[in-house]
Amino acid sequence: MTGTQVTAALAARAARLHLDDIDDDARAVARQCLLDWFAVTIAGADEPCVALLTAEATDQGGNPQSTLIGHGLRLSTRQAALVNGTASHAHDYDDVNMALSGHATVAVAGGLLALAEKLDASGQDVLTAFVAGYETACRVGALVMPGHYAMGFHSTATAGTFGAAAACGRLLGLDADQMARAFGIAGTIAAGLKSQFGTDCKPFHAGRATEAGLMAATMAARGFTSRSDILDCEQGFAATHSKHFNPEAATGDAPGGGFHVRNNLFKYHAACYLTHAAIESGQQIRAEHAPAPDEVAAVSIQVEKGADRVCNIAEPSTGLETKFSLRMTTAFALAGIDTAGMVNYTAANATDPRLTALRDRVQVDLASGISATFSDVTVTLKDGTRLQASHDSGIPAADVSEQGQRIGAKFDALAKPVIGDNRSGALRAALENIETAPSIAEVMQIAA
Repeated sequence: MTGTQVTAALAARAARLHLDDIDDDARAVARQCLLDWFAVTIAGADEPCVALLTAEATDQGGNPQSTLIGHGLRLSTRQAALVNGTASHAHDYDDVNMALSGHATVAVAGGLLALAEKLDASGQDVLTAFVAGYETACRVGALVMPGHYAMGFHSTATAGTFGAAAACGRLLGLDADQMARAFGIAGTIAAGLKSQFGTDCKPFHAGRATEAGLMAATMAARGFTSRSDILDCEQGFAATHSKHFNPEAATGDAPGGGFHVRNNLFKYHAACYLTHAAIESGQQIRAEHAPAPDEVAAVSIQVEKGADRVCNIAEPSTGLETKFSLRMTTAFALAGIDTAGMVNYTAANATDPRLTALRDRVQVDLASGISATFSDVTVTLKDGTRLQASHDSGIPAADVSEQGQRIGAKFDALAKPVIGDNRSGALRAALENIETAPSIAEVMQIAA
């Protein structure tokens, strides 16, 4: 596929998607994505970076159109998208899709929900638009991988902007030509660098992507002009953002067939996803052998070499840096620290002498030719005993129903302490049956 065909194909796909086109498994996972999004957004609503953005938004003022999750405020749609989108990624506890090596849901949902509340859209329309946006983010990511990520771009921020534009454009009823222009606007404002990982700018990437995609769609609806071949053209998005151009991956079937959303990977540890395989391996070793930290002589973690530029902070000093430290998160797992508990990612734990002593015995071995989601962990005890476990966190759940139960439990754990049992129960029920919701605005009010 050459010329303008990729942009046109993805725009047409997003513009023409209907709920009846989406199979039952993909719908179920999409509902789980939204449930997970509300959980992590509610949990992240009081983070310092979110408070700063909220202060900036209220200082700027604007029409009160959309709900700020976890607060009693209403902001303009773009402000709400920015703040809620940042909150959703503040704990790095949101889901992942390896097609874009990033976080599709947080890039799509914030802007979509802000716009849907303003338009008083139905839950059915929101679910359809969400899948359209999710698919677009993954397909744009697939178009430019692996070079895009290797060059230092955070694909949540870049490919995610296209996803947000597609979701909002679908909700607005843009036709294929208008959607292609929305992609053009999105492509010229999509930005985000991996060098910002471990700072407030990483969650800001998600907020900025979902806000920028919302603006791209609304401006295209107003008639704002742009190129309609931004993914393909000379000096366009693919040409300037990657050494690779993979049109077949962008326009072909998702891995395993069906929709990319079916391959969504949910997080059950509140850290960078590329640490999860090592965490799971460490937890398996602890569960099976229970080595005491002072019995451990050395720990070896084998991971794909790309992790070195994502989650290999050797000596984290803050909770946020810990989330991007293979050495420290593996030490957590071996020491029995709950890696699902956000309260454990603190400066106190990052600098605790007992934990840092174990961390300093951990060596990260970077390998080529293995999956980015695979890790092999070997623990050598002082008596010479070797304990080994491996895990691949990149395999989607086979049982969608069982996965839904796990996401429901995660939602309860994150939402109940913030909004209470009654409101969290009502919100969970509404989201698990979102296709029947006559008004997404009513759902948003429960989370306010």
